[in-house]
Amino acid sequence: MKALVLEDVKKLTVTEVPDPTIDDDGIIIKVKANGVCRSDWHFWNGDLPITQEILGHEFVGIVEEVGKNVKRFKPGDRVIVPFSGGDGTCEYCVSGKPHLCESSFIPGMTYPGGYAEYVAVPYGDRNVVHLPEGVDFVEGAALGCRFMTSYSGITAKANVRPGEKVVVYGCGGIGLSAIHVAANIGAIVIAVDINDNNLELAKKMGAQYTINSRNTDPVETIKDLTNGGADVSVDALGIPDTCVNGILSLKKGGRHLQIGVNKMGEEGRIPLPITEMVMSEIQLITTLGMPAHHYEPMLAQVALGKLQPGKMVSGEISLSEVEKIFEDMSNFNVTGTYVVTKFE
Repeated sequence: MKALVLEDVKKLTVTEVPDPTIDDDGIIIKVKANGVCRSDWHFWNGDLPITQEILGHEFVGIVEEVGKNVKRFKPGDRVIVPFSGGDGTCEYCVSGKPHLCESSFIPGMTYPGGYAEYVAVPYGDRNVVHLPEGVDFVEGAALGCRFMTSYSGITAKANVRPGEKVVVYGCGGIGLSAIHVAANIGAIVIAVDINDNNLELAKKMGAQYTINSRNTDPVETIKDLTNGGADVSVDALGIPDTCVNGILSLKKGGRHLQIGVNKMGEEGRIPLPITEMVMSEIQLITTLGMPAHHYEPMLAQVALGKLQPGKMVSGEISLSEVEKIFEDMSNFNVTGTYVVTKFE
């Protein structure tokens, strides 16, 4: 099969690799679409150690083959693969949090991912979800890790409510998803970015206000717009400026949702205004992925058209074009998200 192989930092090659195989619990999926995510960029850029040669964790497709122990799926089924899965044995899996599994089954990180024609998913019954007929493959790939992580963070972790004021820093895939989900709930959403094209797309995804932080102090502007501060801030990028500014944009008792990730280790640590946070009782909330058994309500809303992740897709590309998207990400020059649909 053809796959996009990460040979070294900033070195991707489209090449032939062996077809994947499965054990009795696995599922082989023919990939129909795979989203290009900034998390992949972190591996390509050298921020994170390379753990798999084939990246890609935002894919949908058709079941090609199942192991003899698989009960919930059969060849021909349309499916989506959650960003983070489990084996069902550790304390997190048995307590309903398989996305925090000690064994950590993450495509493109702990096993070969979706920048390939086929993917073998371990523990398929646990780690694959049926994709409704009303959701096409491109829109399904747009759910990826960005949309479902934002959906879980906004609805289940930050518990955003109708009428609340929500500021989102960073209007890439994660930020646009958070904007769309919060607006769909009925929140008043403010989008912050340095790219005017991203801010225009943020409006289409539901933002009522936009701020270009190259031209305007975002914290002061948000305090003015909200009469003292937002109820919820979201850092969808993961750099010191967006994290700290998000916290400083909150009113007393506000909630900061951290979705964006930085580098690992000392280099990626962000100094926080802890005294100000304590004095204002600011909550710091983090979120990672979403359990497979929580997908059904989100997918139902997408199938009904209430949530529209496909609106942030800027284009369909081939495997050979992924590296150019990563290069543009390095310059914060990507608007929306791109989806691989051509495996060449």
